[in-house]
Amino acid sequence: MKSDGRHIRLLIGLGAAALLLLGRIFTLQIVDEGYKEEAGRNATIYETIYPTRGVIYDRNGVILVGNKVAYDILVNPREVEAFDTVALATVLDVDPEFIRSRLAEYNRRRRTIGFQAVTMIRNLPAETYMRFDEVKYKFPGFRGQVRGIRDYPVNAGGNLLGYVSEVNQAYLDAHPGEYRSGDYAGMTGIEAAREKELRGEKGYHIYLRNSRNQIEQPYKDGAEDKEAVPGHDIVTTIDATLQQYGQELMQNKVGSLVAIEPSTGEILALVSSPGIDVSMLADIGKHWNEISSDPYKPMYNRAVQASYPPGSVFKLVNGLIGLQEGTLRPEMMYSCNHGYSFGAGHKLGCHGHKSPLNMEESIMMSCNAYYCYVLKNILDNRKYGNVAEGLDAWHDYVESFGFGRKLGSDFPAELSGSIPTSKTYNRSYGKGSWNSTTVISLSIGQGEILATPMHLANLCATIANRGYYYIPHIIKASEGVEIEKRFTEKQYTKVDTTQFPKVIKGMWRAVNSGPGMGGTAWIAHVDSLNICGKTGTAQNPRGADNSVFICFAPMDNPKIAVACYVENGGFGATYAAPMASLMVEKYLKGEIKRTTLETRMKEANLMSRVKHD
Repeated sequence: MKSDGRHIRLLIGLGAAALLLLGRIFTLQIVDEGYKEEAGRNATIYETIYPTRGVIYDRNGVILVGNKVAYDILVNPREVEAFDTVALATVLDVDPEFIRSRLAEYNRRRRTIGFQAVTMIRNLPAETYMRFDEVKYKFPGFRGQVRGIRDYPVNAGGNLLGYVSEVNQAYLDAHPGEYRSGDYAGMTGIEAAREKELRGEKGYHIYLRNSRNQIEQPYKDGAEDKEAVPGHDIVTTIDATLQQYGQELMQNKVGSLVAIEPSTGEILALVSSPGIDVSMLADIGKHWNEISSDPYKPMYNRAVQASYPPGSVFKLVNGLIGLQEGTLRPEMMYSCNHGYSFGAGHKLGCHGHKSPLNMEESIMMSCNAYYCYVLKNILDNRKYGNVAEGLDAWHDYVESFGFGRKLGSDFPAELSGSIPTSKTYNRSYGKGSWNSTTVISLSIGQGEILATPMHLANLCATIANRGYYYIPHIIKASEGVEIEKRFTEKQYTKVDTTQFPKVIKGMWRAVNSGPGMGGTAWIAHVDSLNICGKTGTAQNPRGADNSVFICFAPMDNPKIAVACYVENGGFGATYAAPMASLMVEKYLKGEIKRTTLETRMKEANLMSRVKHD
């Protein structure tokens, strides 16, 4: 009986094991789709179809970035059979050792590569690719691939447009499941900012392969193939002609030119110099060492990433705050004896001009002393308990103009700049141990104030609009591409719109008061354009002063606002004012009458003045 019991228990155990095994087989083959798919993948091969990347246009329909055909050679190490290496090298016009070393590397990575093909040679000349195509049957495992690469018909905005490059492991890790090795993506500029719209959607062909890993035929006659979906085209706000002209003016100079359409906030030109020639973008890998080792950092977009002291153009902000606070009236006169004296023998200097002056004249002649009085009266206003409260109120006004924070543009890598608060000086001097003259350099846009050229162009657009701005942006709405609502909403400052014409009169006089009348920006005058502007000369601890100018035109119903910032350019009227006004003339008139001035600006070379790290 005991023997029969053991026998029964053994049979029950075997039966249970069989049921478990059958259940597992059922799960693997029927229930679990993953294993079925894995088995299917072992019998099939997917050939990627890369989509056509979206075209990038300027505001007038000019193609800034298009596409052209590139030819690559791919290899699947598992499919390679014995072949004549020298013959293949001759066909592809490469060294035989190159092919041997690549195959050796791929075989070492065989487990990670799997059954997929990898790119061995990129961007073959068309004639070489055609030569290979005729004899590819002799080289099993090797095949060609046709894909699109970027093409640049116009040399405009290399930094602005950005570049496309093969994704690396860090990029793959940051975008799990979206890309695979060998894919390309936008890495900087518009290419990066609008990657999702531009890239499109990959497709594929599926082929069956036999037990020897050889491709036999399309899987299900191509019924399960997927067509690639082209990327969306992007329409930018950029005017290609103006962008190109700005680059010509800024050649051999370090700095930026930014032009905005005040009525929309659309960026017409965004020039950073030195910049990237678009010919380098087409094959960034080939030029990377040259670009990355350049001490002038051409990949660094100064228009949105460089923070500078704004200099005297900031006097406009202080004047507007004074008007709004009631501590300044246009008719108020202040004296200037080559500067503003304060404390025990301290003086903030100024150039020679008539004295005393009213507000319009102070803008026209860019008087430093006048704005020392203006700022002091703002900060010492009796309605505030102390100078710290006055400074924080001033800070809130300044911030409403977009300073001290990111403007929120759709262009990547924008910096915020810096505007000090009472905490800034409490940390430096101690609470209650500083006063309005301690921070008097803020009156002329120096001290702890930092802003990008984009901030300055936005200031100019704000004044042109009499008190509000649209967030600067570089993409226009188009089919398949939307822009956020915030780009169409007015951003009002804390200064009433009625105050702005009082400042604009001084800006008009700065440009349009004839020789001998004291206008600091007469060089920017263009007949019939009614340009309104303000010069700035920003102190630079690393060399000659920086040349700064902002302007808009015409005075009524403005069409363009421009900021120009030239490192080590000296007075605002020396380089920044001429170049900004030439941009206005080019945009509004379509041609330049001041050809002598234009030639002088284009031929000027300031690179030797710049001290870089």
